[in-house]
Amino acid sequence: MQKLSMLLFFVLFYSITSSADLNSDRDALLALRAAVGGRTLLWNASNTTPCNWAGVLCENNRVTVLRLPAASLSGEIPVNTISNLTRVKTLSLRFNRLSGSLPSDISQLVELRNLYLQDNEFVGSIPSSFFTLHLMVRLDLSNNNFSGEIPSGFNNLTRLRTLLLENNQFSGSIPELKLSKLEQFDVSGNSLNGSIPKSLEGMPAGAFGGNSLCGKPLEVCPGEATQPAIATGGIEIGNAHKKKKLSGGAIAGIVVGSVLGFLLLLLILFVLCRKRSGNNARSVDVATYKHPETELSAEKSNVDAENGGGANNGYSVAAAAAAAMTATGKGGEIGGNGIKKLIFFGSDRSFDLEDLLRASAEVLGKGTFGTAYKAVLEMGTVVAVKRLKDVTISDMEFREKIDKVGQMNHENLVPLRAYYYSREEKLLVYDYMPMGSLSALLHGSKGAGKTPLDWQVRSGIALGTARGIEYLHSQGSSVHGNIKSSNVLLTKSYDARVSDFGLAQLVGPPTSPTRVAGYRAPEVTDPRKVSQKADVYSFGVLLLELLTGKAPTHALLNEEGVDLPRWVQSIVQDQWTSQVFDIELLRYQSVEEEMVQLLQLAIDCSTQYPDHRPSMSDVVERIQELCLSSLRVTQEQSDSVNESD
Repeated sequence: MQKLSMLLFFVLFYSITSSADLNSDRDALLALRAAVGGRTLLWNASNTTPCNWAGVLCENNRVTVLRLPAASLSGEIPVNTISNLTRVKTLSLRFNRLSGSLPSDISQLVELRNLYLQDNEFVGSIPSSFFTLHLMVRLDLSNNNFSGEIPSGFNNLTRLRTLLLENNQFSGSIPELKLSKLEQFDVSGNSLNGSIPKSLEGMPAGAFGGNSLCGKPLEVCPGEATQPAIATGGIEIGNAHKKKKLSGGAIAGIVVGSVLGFLLLLLILFVLCRKRSGNNARSVDVATYKHPETELSAEKSNVDAENGGGANNGYSVAAAAAAAMTATGKGGEIGGNGIKKLIFFGSDRSFDLEDLLRASAEVLGKGTFGTAYKAVLEMGTVVAVKRLKDVTISDMEFREKIDKVGQMNHENLVPLRAYYYSREEKLLVYDYMPMGSLSALLHGSKGAGKTPLDWQVRSGIALGTARGIEYLHSQGSSVHGNIKSSNVLLTKSYDARVSDFGLAQLVGPPTSPTRVAGYRAPEVTDPRKVSQKADVYSFGVLLLELLTGKAPTHALLNEEGVDLPRWVQSIVQDQWTSQVFDIELLRYQSVEEEMVQLLQLAIDCSTQYPDHRPSMSDVVERIQELCLSSLRVTQEQSDSVNESD
């Protein structure tokens, strides 16, 4: 009887303690909401358990995960808020507007493994107490305003696999980081200087761009490549500093040897010049020969021309460009401006025009503004090259407009790395996206080989694309001008990257059908004159394509497509679920309300009258709310499954 009483006592004590701990977690979350509560942070305070709140996950009756990305949070995080979530393992507050310094008591999160604070407005240095979080595995502080030197205290985080500090205001040198498990590292876009530590020499060059750094994998530091001083004929003996004099025969031998060496050097230089001249002549012939073949390959790429796929034709990516470059001007001049090199944006200049011309390649597709190639450089770097056509503006205007494109910097845009301009050729160099385009994923393969796109992936693509377009619209009066699913490229994790922005302002009227009729707003008559509201219309059609799985009119080769806005509006709303949505989405009945809301947003965007369309900022906010709502529904389902088990 006594043992039973003791057992009941311990059970009751544990129950009371667990309840108290969960109440402490609940109070911490409510304090956080009161301090930085965003408009979309809709927690029901009357609910006794926070485990059912959006973005909150629990284990053993304690909060272990808090994910509030893009929740419109703003302001500073005060002490005694998140620090009281002592069992939290993952904390994600990315894509908000949080400011101030990291709370000094963050060290109390002793079980923290993953911390994602990127894309906020945090300032100041990283507190020393932070480096007591010995279980940390993933840390992303990128795209903030952190400053000061990068602390050597990171060496205390021995389990660290990811350390992302890019696009902050860190200064000074990089400390030696002896982290044996470190896999991802990036400090680009800061104000760092000095040499790169030996422990980080194996990281990619792009991880150090935008700083004043040197050493592997960047250029050699000044002084490190200098040769040791050549010893003179004098030999010091003891402390008398006396020099042994050379004999007359030795001096004569040195003079004769020097003359012979000089003559030999002249002979070698003459042979090399003759050989190089011959190679140049042959390269012109090869480039000229391959020019028509490259054009033919582009014409034959009819399956994936708008879908981001392509056939491997084995020809040089810039064979035609090389022909035009070498066949013009006497004395090697290129075009009318003499530019003979790639113009880069940013600090990553790991290749040049010669490397690009020697690259093996395949045609990715022939689109509205020209032909795109996948180029594999000799050092293994893979880039995408777009060869523009129908550029009719002047040299000066082209450079001004392309400079604006190159300055566009957002995680949901495909960055323009470099460009080449001559009278005959205009080449744009982008990062290569290995997953291809959204169009290829939706319409490319059929049957068993088709990659399924669940609701989470599709809503994430919609949000990422909207954010990229919103950023473009926030840059003055900028527009995209050619929004379509083949211009939404995907990373390996299915994050959306918008491409081809700003190109509509560079080219003249298309000389052939461009297959974008289904995305073009009804008020647009000249594709070079597109408003931001017209961009919203095109995005609305893209949303309809994403939800229905059907291609808009003339969006694909050899297929007529569907007038999506008119087709959807012709169906009674009660029948949307059964007749409108892609069959792959019918499995997700728990988020049917969110799918219907996204469909309604697509209809609002693609309405006929421009003034009735929402702005892209409003679009982003509405999609964010839908994504958070879906997250809450998914969590509720998970909780119910756990309870049944």
